[in-house]
Amino acid sequence: MSIPVPEKRIAEFEKFGFGMFVHYGIYSQKGMGEWVMEIAGIPRDEYKKLADTFNVAKDAASKWVKAAKNAGVKYIVLTTRHHDGFSLYDTKGLSNYDAPHYLNGRDIVREFVDACSAEGIVPFFYHTTLDWYQDSFKDDFKSYLQYLRDSVELLCSNYGKIGGMWFDGNWSKPAGTDWEEDKLYEVIRRHQPDAIIVNNTGLDARGAVGNPQLDSVTFEQGRPEPMNREGQPKYLAAEMCETMNDHWGYGSGDLDYKSLSQLIETLCACRKVGANYLLNIGPDAEGEIVPMQSALLGGLGKWINECGGCIYNGKPSKIHAVERKNFALEADGKAYLFIHGIHIAGVANVTVDDGSGIGPKNFDRVKGKVKRVRWTDNGEELNFVQDSEHLTVHASGFPYGKNYVVRVAEVEFE
Repeated sequence: MSIPVPEKRIAEFEKFGFGMFVHYGIYSQKGMGEWVMEIAGIPRDEYKKLADTFNVAKDAASKWVKAAKNAGVKYIVLTTRHHDGFSLYDTKGLSNYDAPHYLNGRDIVREFVDACSAEGIVPFFYHTTLDWYQDSFKDDFKSYLQYLRDSVELLCSNYGKIGGMWFDGNWSKPAGTDWEEDKLYEVIRRHQPDAIIVNNTGLDARGAVGNPQLDSVTFEQGRPEPMNREGQPKYLAAEMCETMNDHWGYGSGDLDYKSLSQLIETLCACRKVGANYLLNIGPDAEGEIVPMQSALLGGLGKWINECGGCIYNGKPSKIHAVERKNFALEADGKAYLFIHGIHIAGVANVTVDDGSGIGPKNFDRVKGKVKRVRWTDNGEELNFVQDSEHLTVHASGFPYGKNYVVRVAEVEFE
């Protein structure tokens, strides 16, 4: 069976490779995550008072985007409205529960889009489909769905060209509930024909295929699996979204951060199967990025600059790595070998380990005669032996003072 050809917008989305999620709203003031209203059982009228004390730094959006740029991120998904029903954009009279009503007319989504434009980052809009604030969500669902469509139409018609719409919340109603998805997506296509449409299937349905108008499947908080696209009616992209600690929104007491090594390996695992990696930050009450999150983003940017520039155009390769975790991508007629577990070359009195990761790395199904293999981080040429479609590369260790976690070797063919 044949594999469908991806539509232009989907092919471009796959090349983004690495995105940043921003969970920010009035809930950020509590420092207890974006679900604090529901989980802490805060009555709606009491929770609403958070809007009165909402105070967003003037340069918050600019700082988000600059941090993303520094990390090598190509697109940012901002929570324009989360489940608490508060909108960061001007709802033009649909509701008075939005940022302009409480921030002297400031439209945070407008500030975000302008910041993205200044840095060459593609803006995406997250929008909840469930709503804890609107009575109609429970009492008059048909009316609520019209409110939802009208809200999305504002986002699609008032902020210029956007990269896509990212929905979340359909899992909140029983299976079989009619969300009138076709009507919702038609609104997007009318105003933003090139926008990527995503609807998160949640923790319990990772990788599930939904409405035919969707452009990507999602893997929330879980490693993506290879996509089987043979015989499918449409080529779908894949995306994994993940938190840096245990919360999407700001958790002031959450110190359970993933290490930089883990994040680098997860980014690589996503690109191994052609999926994008959407890594979340949860700014604090005023929109400032937490120092730990800023540092982790900077570390990812350094790894990409030194080793991983091929993650954007690189496509999953048929080259098979014999050793666990290792894999290959292909781009522009070259292969890129992603090699894990290499350590620092040195003696036991100086280095942390014994250098056991150094040595031969084996790859099968290598088509074409190899001309040269070199590290992308320092250009060092590596010794190799090729026997038909089998390639053995002698992986040298990192020079003392460096360890990029996953090292990438570029393979040139004759």
